[in-house]
Formats: sequence, C-alpha cells, structure tokens
Amino acid sequence: MAAITAGLVKELRIKSGAGMMDCKKALVETDGNIDAAIDWLRTKGLAIAAKKSGRVAAEGLVSVSASGTSGAVVEVNSETDFVGRNEDFQNLVSSIAAVAVEQGGDIDAIKAATFPGSSVTVEEKLTATISTIGENMNLRRAANLSVDKGVVASYVHNAVAAGLGKIGILVALKSDGDAAALAALGKQIAMHIAATSPQSISVDDLDPTAVERERSVLSQQARESGKPEEIIAKMVEGRLSKFYKDVVLLEQTFVVDGENSVKQAIDLVAKDIGSPIEVVGMVRYAVGEGIEKEETDFAAEVAAAVS
Repeated sequence: MAAITAGLVKELRIKSGAGMMDCKKALVETDGNIDAAIDWLRTKGLAIAAKKSGRVAAEGLVSVSASGTSGAVVEVNSETDFVGRNEDFQNLVSSIAAVAVEQGGDIDAIKAATFPGSSVTVEEKLTATISTIGENMNLRRAANLSVDKGVVASYVHNAVAAGLGKIGILVALKSDGDAAALAALGKQIAMHIAATSPQSISVDDLDPTAVERERSVLSQQARESGKPEEIIAKMVEGRLSKFYKDVVLLEQTFVVDGENSVKQAIDLVAKDIGSPIEVVGMVRYAVGEGIEKEETDFAAEVAAAVS
C-alpha cells in the first residue's frame, strides 16, 4: 500500500475542497491515487458538499417536535429561501428535530446519531442532501426542554408544513394539573413568545449586565431633569419596571387577552385546574437571526455566469 503522506492529503484537500479526514480516508481507500480519491469523494458527495460549505447559509427552516413532557427545536440553514419549500429538505429538518428530542441540544451528538429510517448518521444524511439539492446547509443549533410533570408545548409561526416554519418556540410548564389545559395554555404562551421575543422568563433570570446597562442609561436621562438624587432614584426604578414589562415574559402583557400580564394569565388557569403552574423553560428560534448575510449583486452574478 502506498504511503499516505501529509503532502498527499493536502494536495487532495486543495483539489477537492473536502475535509482533511475525508481526504485521508479517500486516499486509504484508493491506495494513494489522487484521481481515484477525487472520484471516491465525489461518489460520497463529500467533494461537492465541501465546495459549497463556504457559502453563507442564512435561510432555511426551524422545526419543533414536542410531545407530552419533552420537546426539541432545531434550526437548519440553507442558502436560499426557496429550499425551505423543498420536500426533501423539510423531511430532513423534521427528522433532525425528532432526533434532537432523544439527543438533547448537543449538535455533535445529533450529527453522530442514526438518521431515522436509515443506516447513516445525521451528518452523512445532511451531506448527501447538500449534494442532491445543490446548496450549502448547516445544522446551526438545537435545544431540548423536558419536565418531570407538566407539558412541553410548541408553536411554529408562518408554518410551511407541520412543525416547520421561520420561527419556532418551545415552552415548558411544570404542574400537576390537567395535561390538556396545560397544553392549551402552553401553546398560547408559545404564541406570545413568538410575538414578543422576551429576554427572560422572570426578572430574576434577566441578564444582570443588561439590567445595569439599562439602569445606567435611565439614570443619565433622569439626571438631565435636574431633580434631586432621591427623586432620580425613584424615577429610575419606575422606568425599570416598564423595561421589565417590555423584556420579561411573566411581566409582559399577555397578547392573547391584552389585559392581564402573562403571570396573571397563568395564575388564572392554575386556579381553574387547582394546581400551581411554573414556566421552567422557553426557547425561541428565528431562522437566520444573528447571521451576517452576504449582499449580492444579482446582475453581476448573471454577467459572470455568461462571460
């Protein structure tokens, strides 16, 4: 067998665009023959997928999978919004969400798990789908919520199929109360979270850095009024209360009734079912949030393609 040197692996990586370990494996499989190794990588879809991996994938879908006391949400990105309407891509994302229910939010564990109904891993299935559809794709993030007693509810905004859309929410409610009533409330809260995007569940959960930054800004604004410090302190606390109502879930006005706070709405249901209800977790994913998208000149792309 030919010696698989670092230089040989590097040469294949440059020519194919595939990953280092994939190149080494390809060379082992082909006894160090570069051309045969490239063909091997192409057969596996690895060379094509690698060449696309540099493209920005900021579109795609969020999928939620929730049942009973557990649920998961994942975001899988693609290059274009059009792919979100592709049935193969939709099935891929839904299946990955189902895997995430079992594997939790660990991306590496999800990728290494067996893809449902197949003998390949999730990562291998993702690579194959990249080659088939022809766009870069990326399993960007995943989260899992569970409770010992209660429900994990979900909601998808602008759904393109069951459990698939641009915004996905999970909310975990801990309670001994009626599961059906909890599920109904959970869905309403999830819809509320979709609309308001709260930063935390309670005031105590809020990032202290964010609170201090807001307090600093409000204090500076109040001092410009020229009022005494004791008055300024009261003004700041009053304005902080408004800040909490804007960013804290339990303090926000419940969008479903437009009158009660979310906490008050929860307490009303708790009274009806005769059991306390606690929101112990929430996750809100919106496709592409935080990803810097490339600004492209479509006319220039067309001109380059025909030149």
